[in-house]
Amino acid sequence: MFEFIDVKYKNILDIPHLEIEKGEITTLIGESGGGKTTILTLLNKINSPTQGKVLFNGIDLSQIDTVMHRRKVTMLSQNPIIFEGDIRDNLVKGLKYQDKPMVDYQALEELLQQVQLNKELDAPADNLSGGEKQRLALARILLLDSPVYLLDEPSSALDDNTETLIIDMITEHVRKNNKTLVMVTHSKKVAKKYSDVIINIKNGHCILEGE
Repeated sequence: MFEFIDVKYKNILDIPHLEIEKGEITTLIGESGGGKTTILTLLNKINSPTQGKVLFNGIDLSQIDTVMHRRKVTMLSQNPIIFEGDIRDNLVKGLKYQDKPMVDYQALEELLQQVQLNKELDAPADNLSGGEKQRLALARILLLDSPVYLLDEPSSALDDNTETLIIDMITEHVRKNNKTLVMVTHSKKVAKKYSDVIINIKNGHCILEGE
């Protein structure tokens, strides 16, 4: 699905070749500052390679419209954006932006249950804790139903029990619906439990676990 060919990004990444397969859960691990998040930003077209190219389904990302690409490849940053308004406003923000059909209250309430967010839809979003905001942002991107999810430390603000519940839910959703997931995590335990492929990022270089 994705292919890196002779990719360099500033002095952060140096990737001669890397492939990320469709329908798999690929996890990026490694020390902070190693380039994990930068890889996600290249996949989402937030950044472009300094050298080389990144392909999506065989097409150079530089030739693909950014807005259309992000409707297929949705990214959740480690510090997710929360918009003004209530929880419902935040959930449907992506649907409005992408001109997708609205969903009813029941579907939104079920989604909140999925991400373990025990709040009313009309509750102010800015009153949420860090972990609650992270789960709200995750619910928002799941609602978009994109083919590809890019998640940067999706459980970093969660306690261990909630982390297990959320990662279980995400990976089950991905596998059940034949999605592709590229996830950054600090936890080797999470990576080993859920991944089809683990890529260790060291000083901007990619090392496939098990090789």
